[in-house]
Amino acid sequence: MDLYFECSSGISGDMSVAALLDLGADREKLDKALASMKLENEFTYKITEVNKNAIRATDFDVIIPHHHHEENHHHHHEHRNLDDVNKLIDSADAADSAKNLAKKIFHIVAEAESKVHGKDIKEVHFHEVGAVDSIADIVSFAVLFDDLNPENVYFTTLTEGQGYVNCQHGRLPVPVPAVCEIAAKYKLPLKFCDNNGEMITPTGAAIAAALYTGKSLPEGFVIEKIGYGAGKRDYPNPFLRVMKVKEI
Repeated sequence: MDLYFECSSGISGDMSVAALLDLGADREKLDKALASMKLENEFTYKITEVNKNAIRATDFDVIIPHHHHEENHHHHHEHRNLDDVNKLIDSADAADSAKNLAKKIFHIVAEAESKVHGKDIKEVHFHEVGAVDSIADIVSFAVLFDDLNPENVYFTTLTEGQGYVNCQHGRLPVPVPAVCEIAAKYKLPLKFCDNNGEMITPTGAAIAAALYTGKSLPEGFVIEKIGYGAGKRDYPNPFLRVMKVKEI
C-alpha cells in the first residue's frame, strides 16, 4: 500500500493528521501517545467531522487553554528547545519508528528556524512554530503514519498562497521564511495560486520534507481509500486529500 498526498490546497500539521485519521489510521494509538506525554494541562484536542464545500472531511483541532497565556505557563512554553521536545517525544507511548519520524520532522523545523533567526539549532526556542500545538500535530501525525506503514509516499506539487501573514515576529511574507528554508533545503516542488494568505505551514512543509522522495506516481494505479483532512483557513477547497493507492 502506498500513500499519495494531494497538496493542491497546501499542507499543514492539523490537515495531515486529520487526513490520516480519515483514512482509517488508529485513533486509539494517537490517544494513547498524546495521553502518555502528560501535557493535558497544556492542550486538549477534538476530532470531528465537518463539511467543506459540501465534502465531508475530518477535522483535528488542538485547543490551548486560556491559562496557557498566563505568565508562568507562557514562560514555560516559550523556552522549550529541541532537546526538551525530543525528551517529550521519547516519553510518548509509541513505537520507536513513530518517535524517530516525529523527531525528524521537528529537527527539520528547528533547522529552518535556526537559519532564519541566525541561531545555533540548540538555541532555537520553540514558541509559535513549536509550542504544544505543533508537538501535538507532529507526534499525532508520526503515530498515525507509522500505523498505516506505507511502502511508498508520493506528493503533488505543494500549492502556496500569497501576500502576508501576521505572527509573533510581526508581518511575514508568504511563504513564511521557515517554509522557504525547508522547501529550499529539501527541494520541495512549489507553485503559487491566487489565494491570499498562508497555505503551507512550517509543520506541513516539514512533514512533506521528512517523507518526500521525488518519486512520481506510477502510470497506472487504483485508489483503495481517500482521506480528507480539513483546513482552518478561509479559502476555496481547504482540505488535504491523502489517498491509499496501489500500482497496477
